[in-house]
Amino acid sequence: MRNGLMSKNRRRQKNKDLSKKIAEERILLLFERAEQNFKTHPERTRRYVTLARLIGMHYRVRPAREQKRRICKHCYQYLVPGNNCRIRLKGGMILTTCFACGKMSRYPCRGTSPTETLQDETP
Repeated sequence: MRNGLMSKNRRRQKNKDLSKKIAEERILLLFERAEQNFKTHPERTRRYVTLARLIGMHYRVRPAREQKRRICKHCYQYLVPGNNCRIRLKGGMILTTCFACGKMSRYPCRGTSPTETLQDETP
């Protein structure tokens, strides 16, 4: 009986892993479609982002860093720099301003700031 229980748990784990992998692929596909359809059908991109978020929450899959930064954290709008958002570098941070809701998101910038490089070069 113990062997039957272990094989059942393994199957469940394999099914979970498989479903998470499929969910990641679907999320990636939805983001690709959002990028393709942004200029022609901007209202569809919002739906694609909503579906990607729902799939991620249902299967407990986190979107990749690039995908997270393409979504406004406040209004869930798909962000395209220059069209519906502004990106600035300020004080070692990346500032993304959404034009739909006006909110700013801040992300740390990995590179060195210009002030750090100037201080390193001085003898």
